[in-house]
Amino acid sequence: MNQFQYVRPTKQQAAIDAVAKDATATFIAGGTNLVDLMKRGVMTPQKLVDINRLPLTRIDHDPGKLRIGALALNSTVADDKQVRERQPLLALALNAGASAQLRNMATIGGNMLQRTRCSYFYDTAMPCNKREPGTGCGALEGINRMHAIFGFSDKCIAVHPSDMSVALVALDATVQVSGPKGNRSIPFAELHRLPGDTPQKDTTLEPGELITAVDIPDGPFTKHVHYQKVRERASYAFALLSVAAALDLDSNNTIKAARLAMGGVAHKPWRLTAAEQALVGKPATEETFRQAATVAMQGAKAFKHNAYKLTLGPNTIIQALKTAASAA
Repeated sequence: MNQFQYVRPTKQQAAIDAVAKDATATFIAGGTNLVDLMKRGVMTPQKLVDINRLPLTRIDHDPGKLRIGALALNSTVADDKQVRERQPLLALALNAGASAQLRNMATIGGNMLQRTRCSYFYDTAMPCNKREPGTGCGALEGINRMHAIFGFSDKCIAVHPSDMSVALVALDATVQVSGPKGNRSIPFAELHRLPGDTPQKDTTLEPGELITAVDIPDGPFTKHVHYQKVRERASYAFALLSVAAALDLDSNNTIKAARLAMGGVAHKPWRLTAAEQALVGKPATEETFRQAATVAMQGAKAFKHNAYKLTLGPNTIIQALKTAASAA
């Protein structure tokens, strides 16, 4: 690991200034992704700005929304009683991520900002436009079974790894940010980027901007929810493909509203708005779910080794919706 400077400010503005004024600096909280990348020589910041002393750990149960501080631990949020009651989809997604040990270290803000990546990003001997712009994408003609089927470009076909973020994009969350130019709110669907010609940029954050909290509006999705994660082993594995599903059903089992998003399929959490619209007003039956899954997969394109996702995708959507509909 390269040498680096380490600072630990106690004031939020001091932390922001430390990163905004030094292009080689980066924030660190739990470090569950960043430290790993530093050990491998993939990321080499010359200054780490530790933000763990900042007062950003609160979970505020405000009327109409939950506000979760960026430094709240994944395990703490998943176990919070009101999170489980008001936003059970978020709790399910958090508990599906990584291992218990990592959830006890990882923060909500860090979870959002973990790098979109693949094995070629980790391997410094291989070309990777995300790690070193202009070198090419080794995955395009390489082993690409874990890679994207939506929203990719010829510069990058990696997928975003966060389970939590799939739930947050489905739940219309909003990210609160503070930076050199002041405070702003970012709809969660606009936080992460598709690769385009600049895959090295994972988010729409400006230099020096710090995520301080995420707001999740209350909604009718407190019962019929499910997070379906398909992976190669039961513990500590990224999703081959995942689906966050939430339904609001009336007394006749008709769908009044729906939320759907996928993970493991794109450079960012992939919201399925057309499929949501296809569900509204329909009975909560397998046939309805099958039709919505067909809509959801429109535009999907596979590479040499990940064509299985074209079948796994609709099947996982159907199963997630069936489980959500039957939730007691």
